[in-house]
Amino acid sequence: MKALLIAEYRQGKLLETTYELQAFAGLLGAESAMVLVGSPADLPKFAGKLYLADVAKYGEYNPDLHKKLVLEAVAKENPDYIVFVHSSYGWDLAPRVAAALRIGQVSEVVGLPDGKFEVTCCNAKLRRTVAPKSARTVVTIQAGAFSPQGEPQGAPQVEGIDVADPAGKTEFVGYEAAEQKDVDLTRAEVIVSAGRGVGKKENVQVIAQLAKALGGELGASRPVVDAGWAPHSHQVGTTGQTVSPKLYVACGISGAIQHLAGMKMADFIVAINKDKDAPIGEIADVLIVADVLQFVPAMTARCAR
Repeated sequence: MKALLIAEYRQGKLLETTYELQAFAGLLGAESAMVLVGSPADLPKFAGKLYLADVAKYGEYNPDLHKKLVLEAVAKENPDYIVFVHSSYGWDLAPRVAAALRIGQVSEVVGLPDGKFEVTCCNAKLRRTVAPKSARTVVTIQAGAFSPQGEPQGAPQVEGIDVADPAGKTEFVGYEAAEQKDVDLTRAEVIVSAGRGVGKKENVQVIAQLAKALGGELGASRPVVDAGWAPHSHQVGTTGQTVSPKLYVACGISGAIQHLAGMKMADFIVAINKDKDAPIGEIADVLIVADVLQFVPAMTARCAR
């Protein structure tokens, strides 16, 4: 079994999600090769064949050209799986590659139970397992779902790839900054987030009081934002803000993959949940098994002294 991993290079640097692709291939039990449109000065630690195209020539993204480069590598490697990260790059390029090859695609994979692909459904509230029908498959993986085990090792065997017409029909212009939010959680050193476990909109204020007592900002999970209990600018996760505070306190948050991907880089994580088996406990430094609405006011009172 062989997997062709499509790495990403953005704003002049190799993205760390490259190593999540490698972790996925490892769990799949697949031999892997990689494609990167990047710089020879910034190569991944990877013990395998790396097909490298010069970013100065092909741009950090150009759908027509990058598709041709991936297809060139596919022709050389004949992989069973062509794997992208489920990012803006992967969202756009993966279906183009699948359509060109006339093969199936499985999007936003979060797990590999029994060798099948686990994906989210019903607004990420449920999961289902799927198996592709085509012999070869394009796959996108959810960022944060497949964390690398240990430090990446190895030096790639680099082989350059080119396409006949490097002009293409699209020109990459650059990146546009997102609209300014009323709160920038990416700069906060302390974030206290409310999850669905707080019960109702009025109880979000209880979490906000703890955030204030700790000198931090209020965050929220997607279900809280979807329910209208908190503004979208406070949402943490893949469809909100990706944060890396010194302290992250998760209140009544079970730990969906999309949320974990947005906050797992926090220096220290405290989770408060009445379910001792909640997934967030797997990454928390401290898991407090308690009713949020009983524990948080007591913690706020102690912090306010």
